[in-house]
Amino acid sequence: MNLAAQTYWDEFWRNDEKPASVNAWMFGGLPDELAQLVIDGKKTATCSSYALYELENEPLPTTDDYSIILNKDEQPVAIIKTVEVSLVPMNKVTEEFAISEGEGSYEDWKLAHVRFFTGELQPVGLKFSEDMLLVCERFILIDVQDNNK
Repeated sequence: MNLAAQTYWDEFWRNDEKPASVNAWMFGGLPDELAQLVIDGKKTATCSSYALYELENEPLPTTDDYSIILNKDEQPVAIIKTVEVSLVPMNKVTEEFAISEGEGSYEDWKLAHVRFFTGELQPVGLKFSEDMLLVCERFILIDVQDNNK
């Protein structure tokens, strides 16, 4: 976690007991646009490739997780809390979940995610498939960074 994200986290929890689990990351593809959708309340879910968690030996997200969302310049813009995690084959993702990602219709979501996952998997020698397992997360917005501080 960079210094700006750590400072934001520490200041947000100044008077309360800080949760133990926090990560700082940016959304893939269009980090600024996707972060803005979170801030605007239009994006309340995200998904990622289960295969990459396995490949990188990373733990799956849990409902105890908080995340600091970064913009493309790696500056903190918001804090979210994961409230639901499920493993779902891509071709079984519901229209409701796809729309909760805030990027348009189910068809828009599918086209964008086929393109994104194909590009994400190729450099590590993996191939996209319609039934690839996704880590589907729902989250709530906890705070928006005040950039006027």
